Amino acid sequence: MRKAILLPLCGILLAACSTVALTGRKQLNLVSESEILSASLTEYQSYMKTAKLSTDAAATQRVKTIAQRIAAAAEAYLKATGQEADLQNYSWEFNLVNDNQLNAFCMPGGKIVVYTGMVALAGAGSEGDSELAAVIGHEVGHAIAKHGQERASQQMLTSLGSQILGAATAGKSQQVQQAVAVAYGMGTQYGALLPFSRKHELEADYIGIVLATVAGYDANAAINLWQKMQAASTTSTPEFASTHPSSDKRISELQKNIPAVKATYGKK
Repeated sequence: MRKAILLPLCGILLAACSTVALTGRKQLNLVSESEILSASLTEYQSYMKTAKLSTDAAATQRVKTIAQRIAAAAEAYLKATGQEADLQNYSWEFNLVNDNQLNAFCMPGGKIVVYTGMVALAGAGSEGDSELAAVIGHEVGHAIAKHGQERASQQMLTSLGSQILGAATAGKSQQVQQAVAVAYGMGTQYGALLPFSRKHELEADYIGIVLATVAGYDANAAINLWQKMQAASTTSTPEFASTHPSSDKRISELQKNIPAVKATYGKK
């Protein structure tokens, strides 16, 4: 029974593998692009119905200008990596939302939202612009690396894995089945899903500094930004139980990657 389930599953997983062009990492995509785009647009439209747009015209224009440059860099990236066909999936939209949270996001399809709290943290001037470019580049990095699609695929695989384990333990006592379910839940939570989210974050950090550099911003500002984020953090969740890498980890990875990124993608 187990073999009958696992063999088709292996075939599905092999067929659903793709590669993140800029980093070369293999990823799983069981969910179609159209499904992700449709679901993302629905969520975005629902969010925007209640979001309070900033009334600061100058700050809004600043964010839109930076976001437009990052979007242009993302389109150049897609063309350069043979993903030009994906351009049809992007309908860029840029918004500054009046919210003090230190946050920003880019939905699959190119809907970018930055919170005023993040703008305040970045500060003014060219350094602040570069820090905002790092933030927006990071969020666009999630989108063009199809992390949302991959995350949904992971959730599907987790559900399918539970079904496989259920079949494998059929006929066992109820206690054994419950014990396996609990163990599997812990295994996927701390052994697969959360670490993979950290991989996504670090990958988006990397793509973000590439996009910011291509757009003409200083990638070193990403380090300053995360130092500010670290200072502003009020949580101390251990990295192994967090969906995000620690600030120290992010900063060290940025420090390691920025020289090569600037040498490769900086203006000559």
